Amino acid sequence: MIVVDTNVVAYLLMPGERTPQARAIVLKDSEWAAPLLWRSEFRNVLALYLRQNRLTLTDALALAEEAEDLFDGREHLVESRDVLSLCATSGCSAYDCEFAALALRLGIPLVTADTELLQSFPSAVSMEAFAK
Repeated sequence: MIVVDTNVVAYLLMPGERTPQARAIVLKDSEWAAPLLWRSEFRNVLALYLRQNRLTLTDALALAEEAEDLFDGREHLVESRDVLSLCATSGCSAYDCEFAALALRLGIPLVTADTELLQSFPSAVSMEAFAK
């Protein structure tokens, strides 16, 4: 099992240059975990695409459902103490620290494309490195 941030989910489900890496990640480890926050972040990505007329509402709803299926039973509430402690020592946003806190609590890697997370947390692994 791995923790993935919202960008990895978006790269998997919304075709682009990082989609092959995201597909390699899910092939290597399909048990993805995330803090509950991922849903709101992903909805925000979908909302942006809706506003830009890059997705229809029907497509956005289908992508949301597909994304939710990726985390079946592996969405977690993260303790404020854990998140804020990481914020205080890393300088990362609370949003980003939710993913790092979950990975630390579960003792599993955080897979991300976020350079700030990669620099701040030694347990974070880049998409490229994990996909190899």
